[in-house]
Amino acid sequence: MTDLTPLIAFRWSPRSFDPAAELGPTEVDLLLEAARWAPSAANRQPWRFALGHRDDDTWKRIMVNLPKREQRWAGRASLLLLAAHLAPAAEPAEETAYDLGQAVAQLTMQATALGLHTRQLRELDRAGLTTELELPADLRPAVVIAIGRLGNPLDLPADLIEAETGLRRRHPVADLLLSNPTATPISESGRSFSDPPPAT
Repeated sequence: MTDLTPLIAFRWSPRSFDPAAELGPTEVDLLLEAARWAPSAANRQPWRFALGHRDDDTWKRIMVNLPKREQRWAGRASLLLLAAHLAPAAEPAEETAYDLGQAVAQLTMQATALGLHTRQLRELDRAGLTTELELPADLRPAVVIAIGRLGNPLDLPADLIEAETGLRRRHPVADLLLSNPTATPISESGRSFSDPPPAT
């Protein structure tokens, strides 16, 4: 069986960022370039980003609109990136949100390729971010992405260390497949997903 690509296998969402690490302009450019080339319905490219480097004005404006419990570790990240999507009244917002998700996924894979890590935060003060960053009315903040190099997990607040150092767990593929009583899913090899693997 072909191994899973390392960009996916080694992707991880830590809280233990190195508080002294700085990212160079080439690394930042590559992250944004990866997002720029994401698939997009009708090539609308509805994603927009606000980039804050540690302790600059944009970083501070993003930080104050995160929950206090998340600020404890997010302040260690080299970058805080607000990802938003356009939501014009004439277009379904779920379509532009889906496209933004693809752009963020590509940015995340590029970060892994650069030896960086990301962690995404969905719990935000979106109204506060819109005001603080003077965002246009048709732009919806979706997620803040903390980006940086890995630090020492033992430097985190005590209540976060166990979650940070525990085993990663994922549902088995079988739990992700929707059952269909009228059809048996067939893999590209022609073998049913429910068949036992061939003898080796």
